[in-house]
Amino acid sequence: MKPQAPSKLDRKLAQVCVNCPVCRHARREQRGLAYEIVKTVETAVCPFCRAYERVYGRQAHEPLDRPGLKAGHACSAAEAGPRDAV
Repeated sequence: MKPQAPSKLDRKLAQVCVNCPVCRHARREQRGLAYEIVKTVETAVCPFCRAYERVYGRQAHEPLDRPGLKAGHACSAAEAGPRDAV
């Protein structure tokens, strides 16, 4: 069965999660009290975090970018050459 496309309501609820200071901190820092709260509460209690997962396909506490990637680059850090290293 194909997953359903997110509804307009899902998108609006997910936007609240995108702008939520606690969720933003959890996505950005990946540690601390905000991270633990969002990781624990998101799917059980928060309708905004559940909508975020339906719209973006990842949980509200997961980082926006994959670790090891530099912004704007499509290759992983393991594939980067010496001149690409920071």
